[in-house]
Amino acid sequence: MPATRLLADIGGTNIRLAWQNPGDDSLHDTRVLQCAQYPTVDDAIRTYLGEVGIRAPHEAAFGIANPVTGDAIRMTNHSWSFSQKAVREAFGFARLVVINDFTALALALPLLTPDLLRQVGGGQAVPGEAIGLVGAGTGLGVSGLVFPPHSPAGVPLSGEGGHVTLAAQTQHEFDVLQVLQQRYGHVSAERAVSGSGLVDLYHAVRTVAKAGGTEVNSAAQVTEAALQAKDPLALQALDLFCGFLGNVAGNLALTLGARGGVYIGGGMVPRLGEWFDQSSFRQRFEGKGRFQPYLASIPCWIIDPSATPALYGASRALDIAGG
Repeated sequence: MPATRLLADIGGTNIRLAWQNPGDDSLHDTRVLQCAQYPTVDDAIRTYLGEVGIRAPHEAAFGIANPVTGDAIRMTNHSWSFSQKAVREAFGFARLVVINDFTALALALPLLTPDLLRQVGGGQAVPGEAIGLVGAGTGLGVSGLVFPPHSPAGVPLSGEGGHVTLAAQTQHEFDVLQVLQQRYGHVSAERAVSGSGLVDLYHAVRTVAKAGGTEVNSAAQVTEAALQAKDPLALQALDLFCGFLGNVAGNLALTLGARGGVYIGGGMVPRLGEWFDQSSFRQRFEGKGRFQPYLASIPCWIIDPSATPALYGASRALDIAGG
C-alpha cells in the first residue's frame, strides 16, 4: 500500500519525519535528521524518502518553528527558507499544509495518554477549559487550545509568544537581564528560556557575580555542570531558566484562563528529570499576587518528547484542512 501522507516536525536543530498510510493513524519510519547537515528542507526530505524507500506521498503536513503568515517561510533559528508552493510542486504533493510547530503540538494534546505525561504541581484539570502549551528547545514555543461551543477537539492557537518581553522579579534577575539587554537590546523570553538562552544566562550570572566559572557553548554543558558537578554558577543559571519558564507559563495560564492545564513541550525540560520539580518553576508559575490560589489549582504536565506528538498534530492539521 503506498504511503499517502508525509509528516514533518521542523525545529531549529532537528527535523523529524514519518509517513502514514490511508486509514492508519500509525507513524511509520520515524527518523530524526539534523537540519545543519542539509542545505535546504528539500534536501532533507529527499534524503528521508530515499532512506525509507518510498516515493513522495500524495499529501504532506509540516509543523515548523516559525511564524506561517504566507507562502514564504524563513526560519527564525535556522538558515532554511522556502516557498510552500515551490516545495509542493517539487515533490508533486496534491496538498501541503504548513503550520507553526507548537500549533501542531497543540493539536496533538488531546491524543496524549497518561504514560506520556508527568505532572508538576497543581490539582485536576477542568474539562472544556482552555489549555496552555509552552516549551523550550532551540527556541521557545507557545500555543494553546481553546474550546468554543460544539468544538470538543479544541481550536489551536498560532502565535509567537516566545518573543514576549521577559520581566524580572528580583534584583538578581534584573541584573542578569541587564547583561542580556546590553547584548541583544530587546530581551524576549526566548533569549533566556531556550538552549542558547541557558548558555547566555550562565555567562550573565558569571558577569554579575564577577566570578570565574568555566567557558561553555551548549545548554548540555551548563546542565551537566549544574546537575553533575554541582557548579554553583551553573545551578544559578539553571534555576533562573526554570523560574523564567514558570513566569512565562503562569502568564500564559492567566491570559488564556488555562484551567484545563498547562503542558510543557520541547526537549530541554524532560532532560532535567525530577530536579525540575524542586526548581523555582512552580513557585514562579503561581507567584502572581492575588491570583496565586487560581494558579495553584492548575496542573502542569511535562510531555515525553520520545512520542513525537507534533507529527500526530501535523496529521490532524491535514484532517482539519479537509480533502
